[in-house]
Amino acid sequence: MPVGSLLQGALVDALCHQILHYVTLTEQVIDQAHRRVFDGEVVAADQKLYSIFEPHTDLIKRGKARKPVEFGHKVFLAESRKGFITDYRVLDGNPPDSDQLGPSLDRHGKLFDHGPKLYAADRGFDHPTAPALAHKAGVTELCIPQRGGKLCAQKVAKQHSRRFKAGQRYRAGIEGTISVLLRGRGMRRCLLEGRLRFELFVGASVLAANLLRLATLLERRSRGRHKRPSPALPRAA
Repeated sequence: MPVGSLLQGALVDALCHQILHYVTLTEQVIDQAHRRVFDGEVVAADQKLYSIFEPHTDLIKRGKARKPVEFGHKVFLAESRKGFITDYRVLDGNPPDSDQLGPSLDRHGKLFDHGPKLYAADRGFDHPTAPALAHKAGVTELCIPQRGGKLCAQKVAKQHSRRFKAGQRYRAGIEGTISVLLRGRGMRRCLLEGRLRFELFVGASVLAANLLRLATLLERRSRGRHKRPSPALPRAA
């Protein structure tokens, strides 16, 4: 059918490219299903397509009983002592948490020109090289529980120490921040299309959380300045 104008021709070309895009993705889904079901092949995760409309979607196994498998992206978050999110990354695939220790220390050093005095994380960040990486970055107190295996006497003493427990209590605060991001900042589900928009969506949620945290701290400071001192009580001589 002849095209009447340049605009109509551009629209037809764009539609043809879109159809070809989804045809290619559909063929990939059929191929991976045939290899897995009929050929009995174990298809690697990086060769699988989990969504035709969001091809960047990753399969995530977090070991949860109710949700053994989830789809989306892992997001790394780091929080400061004041409750600000100082680092976030949308990760590719399903990397172990231990892979994030070194890069997060490097990013912290570039941002603040020094390493953190305290680095607290859950046991997923435990790795044989963790102490060396932390020492190199200038970390004074590394609070990461051992993942699996029997603790030696030295680690038992360390993980039962007051400073280690305080570090883990501090780390637990990030769970509240994650809950705020999911429930109050809309990070539970992204309705935007494409990987770039997904990253922008996460960044906007982090920015909103930091701005509200800043507003809370400024409000507390303002209340403290305007608080009238209580009158002195008379004392008997």
